[in-house]
Amino acid sequence: MNSRLTEFIFKYGSLLVIGLVIIFFSFWDEHFFTYDNLASILRSISITAFVAIGVTFSLSVDGFDLSVGSTVSMVIAFSTALMVWYEMPLAVVIIGSLLVGAAVGLINSLLIVRVRIPDLLATLAMMYVVSGLQQIFTKGNSVYSNMVMPDGSSAPGSISPAFLWLGQGELLGMPVPVVMMVLAFILVFIFFKYTRTGRQMEMTGGNEEAARLSGVRVKRIRTAAYVLSGLFAAVGGLLFAARTGSGQSGAGAPILMEAVAAVFVGYSVLGAGRPNIVGTFFGAVLIGVLLNGLTMMNVPYYSNDFIKGGVLVLALAITFIHLNRRKA
Repeated sequence: MNSRLTEFIFKYGSLLVIGLVIIFFSFWDEHFFTYDNLASILRSISITAFVAIGVTFSLSVDGFDLSVGSTVSMVIAFSTALMVWYEMPLAVVIIGSLLVGAAVGLINSLLIVRVRIPDLLATLAMMYVVSGLQQIFTKGNSVYSNMVMPDGSSAPGSISPAFLWLGQGELLGMPVPVVMMVLAFILVFIFFKYTRTGRQMEMTGGNEEAARLSGVRVKRIRTAAYVLSGLFAAVGGLLFAARTGSGQSGAGAPILMEAVAAVFVGYSVLGAGRPNIVGTFFGAVLIGVLLNGLTMMNVPYYSNDFIKGGVLVLALAITFIHLNRRKA
C-alpha cells in the first residue's frame, strides 16, 4: 500500500500541487480564477515557455543550453533595432531574429560536437559572448521608438503595430502569445512522439553510445537540438519585445532561470524523471500560477526567487529520491 501511494505521489503529485495551488489562490482572492486573470497568467508564461521548450531540446540529448537567456536579450535588442534604427519591414525583422537564434545554437553545437567542449562550459561561454555582443550592439542602452541617438538626433523608425500585435493582440478571443504557445507545445509533442528525429533525440539523451551503435547520427542530432534551442529562444525574445514594445537591455537573463525551473519541475510530471515537453508545459504553468498568486497576496517581489527555488528543490528531490529507489 505504501509503495502504491509513493508511486501515485511520484506520478501525479506535481499535477495535484498545481490544482491545490489554484484552489488556494481562488479562495484567497475571488479575482484569481477569472478568465482575464487566467489569460494574463498564460500570456505571462508564454515567453518563458518558448525558452523552456528550447532548454528541453538541449536536455533531450543529455546537454544543457545556458545561453538561451542571452539569446533572448540579443533578439530583443536586434529586432527592435532593425525597426527603430533601420526601418526594416516586419518580415526581415522576424526572419533575421530567428537566424540570430539559430546561429547561436549552431555555434554552441560546433563547440560541443566538433571542439568537444562540455555542454555546460560551451554554453556558459556563449552566454557571456552573446550578452557582451548585445551590450556592444546597443551600447548598453534600451531601444525604443523615436529614441534619442548618441549624436543627439531622433531614431528614424518606430516599433511596428503589426509586431506589437504578436505580443499584445488577440486571436479568436485569446492572446496571440497564448495561441502560439499552445500550438508550439502541440507541435513539439508530435515531434518527439511521432517523428524519427524526435525519437532519435530521446535515444541520444538516454544512451549516446547505444544510439550511435543503432545507426543514429548522434552529431547531427545534437546539432539539431541546439539549433532548435536557439530558435525557440529567439521566438521568446520576439514575443518579449512585442509585448513590452521596446528593446530592454539584458532582459533575457531572468528568463533563463524561470525556463530552467519550468523544465526541471517538469521532470516530476507524470513520473517522467527526464526532460519531456508535457512536463515542461505544466512546470511553466506552476511557475506562472505561483508568481501571479503571490503578487495578488502582496508578497514582496524579492521573495519570488526563494519560492521558485524551493519549488524546484522539492520537485527534484521527489523525482530523484524515487528514481534512486527504483534503481536500488
